[in-house]
Amino acid sequence: MITAIVLIDCATDAIPEVAQALADLPGVSEVYSVAGHLDLIAVVRVPEFDQVAEVIAGGISKTRGVLSTETHIAFRAYSKHDLEAAFAIGFENAD
Repeated sequence: MITAIVLIDCATDAIPEVAQALADLPGVSEVYSVAGHLDLIAVVRVPEFDQVAEVIAGGISKTRGVLSTETHIAFRAYSKHDLEAAFAIGFENAD
């Protein structure tokens, strides 16, 4: 699975609408409204590298209200949450 983190600057009067439109795109797993010099952060998860361009250039960048994007490709995840979830598969109520 390829993961990309997309930093998004968008029209400030349309942040909720842009966020929902992005969240509805295939390949976009999460969209966060954030404080700071950016407006939104989207997490893209796709099985193949070529699909990253399709989702970002073909979807996110073309969404009405998106002014600019900056994309970061993740090489490796170091998340305690993800590791615990992976090892807990099938053991939700094991007690």
